[in-house]
Amino acid sequence: MSLIKQTLFWAAILSAVLAAQDAKPAAQPRPYSTPPDYANVSYGPHERNVMDVWKAKSDRPTPVVIHIHGGAFVMGDKSTIAQPLLRYCLDHGITVATINYRYSTQSPYPAPMEDGARAVQFLRWKAKEWNLDPGAFAATGGSAGAGISLWIGFHDEMAEPASSDPVRRQSTRLSAIGPIDGQSTYDPRQVAKLIDEKTGNIGALKTLYGLKSGDRPDERVLRQYEDASAVTHLSAGDPPVFMYYSRPMRPLPPADMGEGIHNPRLGFFLKERMDKLGIECQIHLVDEYKGKPQGQQTRDMVDFFRAHFSKGK
Repeated sequence: MSLIKQTLFWAAILSAVLAAQDAKPAAQPRPYSTPPDYANVSYGPHERNVMDVWKAKSDRPTPVVIHIHGGAFVMGDKSTIAQPLLRYCLDHGITVATINYRYSTQSPYPAPMEDGARAVQFLRWKAKEWNLDPGAFAATGGSAGAGISLWIGFHDEMAEPASSDPVRRQSTRLSAIGPIDGQSTYDPRQVAKLIDEKTGNIGALKTLYGLKSGDRPDERVLRQYEDASAVTHLSAGDPPVFMYYSRPMRPLPPADMGEGIHNPRLGFFLKERMDKLGIECQIHLVDEYKGKPQGQQTRDMVDFFRAHFSKGK
């Protein structure tokens, strides 16, 4: 599935989820055109803590791109990785991993983000065995996967050197991040300011924090609003970002909630803060790629990763 088709697919699914919050969606794995070298590898204790890995052919340790699926934190599967992303990475000597994580309906925030961070640590733990370069890791994903990628990238180091778990001893740091239709904040109050009240009140955000319709957030949840938002953790020295939005800037309020929660304004909100810190943040909108070869935005993102992998050498 192409990057554009994938993001539009998840936008449509998200709209349906937001319209019917009582639905219980199930992941629908898709067959890969290229079978992974390692399938359903457990990186944590939960049944959804699994990943698929394609190893790039190289005599030297390879960079790694980690794909984190979207789906409003309540649905989706690792098998939705865009095939152009997989092919372009492998063709350029980059190993690829795609992960599942706990849905917020199974365990609310911080579970989905913590699972993403553990996947990064697990891959670093496997670096020697799988011929990976622990100093060249990037993460990408659409919607919820974009938010998780940003959260991992900006969060302070989560390694626990004294842990009895060898995975927890590994670094969570990234070299670059590639969010697609991403959210820089999951604070409903901030989303309402950037988009509108209706978007700030969507069910997916309530579910992320374990709230039900009609629940009022207490002080603990209000702190979670801020902690779940990648922009809260942004600081000098954080990794650069290549953001892509599969929709143009449109007048507000949005026509539907799916449109609002994927609005590029959420990206420009982040870019303004990254610019002030002198951290590179590129934002690319769908109109920029009209007339260009299909998948060009994917190639541009991976080339961005490659450039920053080399800067770490």
